[in-house]
Amino acid sequence: MSTTDTTEKSIALVKQAATNGSISEAASKNIQVWLTEDRYAEYRDEVIAHINDGKWQKLDDVFWTIIPFGTGGRRGRMYSIGSNAINDRTIGESAQGLADYVVQYHGGKKELSCAIAYDTRHKSRHFTELCAGIMVAAGIKVYLLDDYRATPQLSFAVRYKNCDCGIMVTASHNPPSDNAVKVYWSSGAQVLPPHDKAIIERVMNCQQIKVTPFAEAVADGRVEIVTDEVDKAYFEAAIACAFEGPRDAKILYTPLHGVGAAAVVPLAEKDGFTDIEVYGPHAEPNGDFPNVPGHVSNPENKVIFEAPIEHARKTGANMILATDPDCDRIGVAAPITTDTAGEWRTFNGNEIGAILGEYVLSKRAAAGTLTPSSYIIKTLVTTELTRRIAESYNVRCVGDLLVGFKHIAAVMDQEGPDDFVYGTEESHGYLVGQYCRDKDGAVASMLMCELAAELKAKGQSMHDYLCDLHRKHGYHREFLINLVMEGSEGMAAMQRLMKAFRTSPPKAVAGINIAKVRDYAAGTITDTATGESSKLVGPEGDLIILDLAEEGNYVACRPSGTEPKIKLYVFTRLPADQSQDLDQASETLKARLAALETDVRAYAKANS
Repeated sequence: MSTTDTTEKSIALVKQAATNGSISEAASKNIQVWLTEDRYAEYRDEVIAHINDGKWQKLDDVFWTIIPFGTGGRRGRMYSIGSNAINDRTIGESAQGLADYVVQYHGGKKELSCAIAYDTRHKSRHFTELCAGIMVAAGIKVYLLDDYRATPQLSFAVRYKNCDCGIMVTASHNPPSDNAVKVYWSSGAQVLPPHDKAIIERVMNCQQIKVTPFAEAVADGRVEIVTDEVDKAYFEAAIACAFEGPRDAKILYTPLHGVGAAAVVPLAEKDGFTDIEVYGPHAEPNGDFPNVPGHVSNPENKVIFEAPIEHARKTGANMILATDPDCDRIGVAAPITTDTAGEWRTFNGNEIGAILGEYVLSKRAAAGTLTPSSYIIKTLVTTELTRRIAESYNVRCVGDLLVGFKHIAAVMDQEGPDDFVYGTEESHGYLVGQYCRDKDGAVASMLMCELAAELKAKGQSMHDYLCDLHRKHGYHREFLINLVMEGSEGMAAMQRLMKAFRTSPPKAVAGINIAKVRDYAAGTITDTATGESSKLVGPEGDLIILDLAEEGNYVACRPSGTEPKIKLYVFTRLPADQSQDLDQASETLKARLAALETDVRAYAKANS
């Protein structure tokens, strides 16, 4: 049978599969594109083999959509074929689209360059060499960090080497099945408008991917290895963020099988910490994350701390730090009292953000380096406790931002990096200093080590330190609900739920009326009592916030930009005068959070 006949037969089978419901209509269209267009010719035989074997569920999974650029770049499950999978084609399109845009944007600029780094995930090195070859073929020199390195080190490298763009090959905290590319602009931040849309346009219309063999590019200097040079400069810049104080603390650190040990440990040692133990079962760089519960190396998950806590109680550690696979986010656990052999508890991202914010601001205030122009930055779904802490130091908080650290980076450059003090987001990302434009798990870990040592010297636990902040600023508690909705059916459910929140939100949750609905996509704020809408001043994006009648209590809803889920952020607060008895305040908000979760989940189930 000829190639044409084979293709036509396969197309007929695909159409029939769509008719009988074995695959979605969208998957059928995308499969036909891969079968008929020349740019996908090298994948045609494998697509046909899947069709002949009747692998319709797999075909639907990897073809039902075209994998998008989200808040963290292009991310997803790896599979050798498919428009909705991470593979040589989709990664190649991403790099080619970036290269084409950079060349066009800079016109006749003779010397263009791109920094590239990668983490410990499966195929990260392979995708790195592919991206490097594409950039070189487009006339763009590559500065390569030729070993496992952290995402903030890539952001730093872009700035340090004056690059026009950067690529980080990582899927951050996603499962072992995933990989991704994060795309950076010359600022060292992930791409923002108008560059992001322009790059996406070229990615989606990419026809031919041109690749220079990696070995050839290294041999002739078009790929230059700069690992040692950038490491030295990065650590010099990062250690400048340290504060003076005690250094007597015993730290247990887990890189969760990622890159972090090459950044966190050397930086903490440069800061004077000598008693840092890397947790053995998590020390090996391994893309399977074999010794992490569920094989998901996410420092947000309390379960990853269970085994390290048992170890820390036996060894007398004062604190446990964890970083995700690309070391841009941290998790923290500490004993509830000063008894290291007693009960331990983890901190969520909002709590770590508040603790770090207080520490940095207090140190800057003591040093006399805060000015009327000083400011911190947070996102809309990050606790307002951080804002209140900043205001207590007469420091401005820029907090009207969508999710994504790239928005924090943009504000740094808009407002002026010299006055920037601290950036934080709910999802365990933190930045101090102006040496890069992305969250940095290594510097955040260093500062947490400093705080642990300072509190040890004072005879205070880190949990007591947080409690003091709640008494002063009001007790804040937050909760994140993840509603996983995979595949084409999940996407439809997500769209239905977001529409419901916009058009027919609940009238009350946890017995508290919803006073206003903020719709950041429509740019409106609606009074639910009167039905009247007014203009919402703020960023534009797919985010809805339901403000409850009791001030400081609200629910935010948004689809994830990197995973198939809707995220529901629940925020509660009691005023300071009702927060002096923290046990009672905790019980009050614990009950409120439980009621909010029940009502929000019920609403989501009925409307998705």
